[in-house]
Amino acid sequence: MEKVELLAPAGDLEKLKVAIEYGADAVYLGGEQFGMRTAAKNFTIEDIKEGTEFAHERGRKVFVTVNIIPHNEDFVGFEDYLRDLEAAGVDALLAADAGVIDVIKSTVPNMEIHLSTQANTTNYQSANFWYNQGIKRVVMARELSFKEIKEIRDNTPEDMDIEAFMHGAMCISYSGRCLISNYMTGRDANRGSCAQSCRWKYSLVEEKRPGEYFPIYEDGRGTFFFNSKDLCMIEYIPQLIESGITSLKIEGRMKTAYYVATVVRAYRMAIDAYYEDPENWKFDPIWLEELKKGSHRHFTTGFYEDKPGDEEQNYASASYVRNYDFIGIVLEDRDENGLVTVEQRNKMIVGDEIEIMGPYTDTISTTITEMYNEDGEPIESAPHPRQIVKMKFPEEVARNFILRKAIEETK
Repeated sequence: MEKVELLAPAGDLEKLKVAIEYGADAVYLGGEQFGMRTAAKNFTIEDIKEGTEFAHERGRKVFVTVNIIPHNEDFVGFEDYLRDLEAAGVDALLAADAGVIDVIKSTVPNMEIHLSTQANTTNYQSANFWYNQGIKRVVMARELSFKEIKEIRDNTPEDMDIEAFMHGAMCISYSGRCLISNYMTGRDANRGSCAQSCRWKYSLVEEKRPGEYFPIYEDGRGTFFFNSKDLCMIEYIPQLIESGITSLKIEGRMKTAYYVATVVRAYRMAIDAYYEDPENWKFDPIWLEELKKGSHRHFTTGFYEDKPGDEEQNYASASYVRNYDFIGIVLEDRDENGLVTVEQRNKMIVGDEIEIMGPYTDTISTTITEMYNEDGEPIESAPHPRQIVKMKFPEEVARNFILRKAIEETK
């Protein structure tokens, strides 16, 4: 049985490497132009080349987004950019616009093309149309159920891949085609500059009652009736795979390396457990608990089971739930003194009770008992951003393991 692909976001080179180390089969990323996340750090061509080499050395793939809905001026320099991406060795380009796809086909004819969710593919007739235009993979619109995706799979060529989102933030829009950001701020979400206007506070005004503001729901923190919960399908791995999806996608190129590692690791465990024994796969609550240790909104299953109702909206707040701080990442394996090198990401103190997570391993609970600076001198705390320290931990802790600490106030 060919395994479903686990596809992770990469907002920069560090996140790409973390995603792959923690179990992603492929990553998707944006360059400095033509992508939907201009606020992310994104990748230079040199970064893309380095990231692609890193991925290919480990048998993984890299997909690059060119999925804006472009205006005429957006095509300036596009052909040169495509040639640079081909030279960097990327595995596929992710596009949404017919003009963009046409330019890709004429400029880099051997490049694999994936159709973005921005193209709003909701039926097999459309999927077959795009396949006949040379599209290798179609990313499903987010508005589809398991049943509808299975129908698309049953009525499309076997060598056409189907990709679908299974985790992450959801827009109040149609498959990511948002108008409100452009209308409210002049920042075009369809050209990569989303202002996240759907997360703001709003009230409703009825035409014949000017000046009277009617909150849909309100508490002391505000009214957020455009604010969707985050998609989370960790409990539905069998249904996702058995609906015929080729690639399961995590949203989040704007997220931290810690978020990427946490989410990829949890889904890697759940997917691998399915393939070990598909008929007896059982959801492990630990996987969901791990997901909740990353920054998130409350969770929803979106459209997969049924059309979302009022309960799928996050009316209480636009902020994230954050129960754990990412405090460090292991840079180097154990030295001759039994110490590992850690780069600090948030303040840590000797005596802190922490958790350590690594790829393909159980979470380790431990206490920081000793810490040394780069000169080997004992220190009591590491308060400085990206401070390099040496620490003693259990034997299994190695490079790329991540240190986190519960936030006491919100435990």
